[in-house]
Amino acid sequence: MRYLKALTATLLCATAPVFAQSTESPWLLHVGIHVVDPASHTGHLAGMPASVDKSTRPTVSIEYKLDPAWSIEALAAVPFEHDVRLSGQRAVRVKQLPPVIGVNYRFLSGEHVSPFVGVGVNYTKFFDAKGRGILEGADTHLESSWGIAWHAGVDITLDPRWSFTVDARYIDIDSTVSVAGATVGTAHIDPWVYGMSVGYRF
Repeated sequence: MRYLKALTATLLCATAPVFAQSTESPWLLHVGIHVVDPASHTGHLAGMPASVDKSTRPTVSIEYKLDPAWSIEALAAVPFEHDVRLSGQRAVRVKQLPPVIGVNYRFLSGEHVSPFVGVGVNYTKFFDAKGRGILEGADTHLESSWGIAWHAGVDITLDPRWSFTVDARYIDIDSTVSVAGATVGTAHIDPWVYGMSVGYRF
């Protein structure tokens, strides 16, 4: 994370003089709702096919525009909650936080409708894992994950301050799962994260 912080600070310092001469603020706040929709099959755990249920939660992101086309964005959310299933039966209930820091590029900056693409780094923290159903009462644990997050969407400008965004991310999330201290496999969660948000330039 240190190199990401250093890169962000360098970019902000380098572009500060440009925005100092502009009356348009480079800061945008997005508030919305997103779905974390894991891959249909997330591998095998303890020899059984595993799957992870989807979850929907409010999200918030802060974006800094380096110029009309390029921006840096940090995404956060209320903790998502998922059921992990083994052979279709509920086995684990777990919460996770998947913050993302990334760079976006807008193809038609300044237009009423502007599609964009981006790429970033994701860190997913799993916590409060509890055995359920066939693993009721078992001590379960999911390791945290680092991975790439691809981003794409469309911005719709409503007025100089307000905007509406529809977007999707594909995030590489792999987590080693253990039960009673013994590793039972790796969950290849790799979700699509899609939703919408309202943006405010401040």
